[in-house]
Amino acid sequence: MATGLENLWVYKLAEDLEILVYEITKGFPRDEFYRSIDQLKRSSASVANNIAESYHKSSAKEKIRFIDIAMGEAEETKRNLIRSFRKGFVKEDSKQIVDEYTKLLNGLGAYRKFLLLGKIKPKP
Repeated sequence: MATGLENLWVYKLAEDLEILVYEITKGFPRDEFYRSIDQLKRSSASVANNIAESYHKSSAKEKIRFIDIAMGEAEETKRNLIRSFRKGFVKEDSKQIVDEYTKLLNGLGAYRKFLLLGKIKPKP
């Protein structure tokens, strides 16, 4: 049974999206490896990593700081994906990932509000 971090749907979604980004970038042109591919992989991985780091901080202020970073990385990934569609690197049927990043950003915003309201008790 999952406990802790695995119960946060935003974390699970961020992990799933990271894997999707990895799969999508396999079809990018080789000359994009050190540009679009590397940047997309790094920013998508950073979303889940910052959510995880936030989860294990003791103060709400620290938790929120890492959620803010995760939101920035998610927005960066979303915008890079949109540009990749426009450049023709991504198939039409993969566009749903942008909607999933919007869902993730909305969820992270709600989680941030939850933390701001002090509904999380610090870990002992």
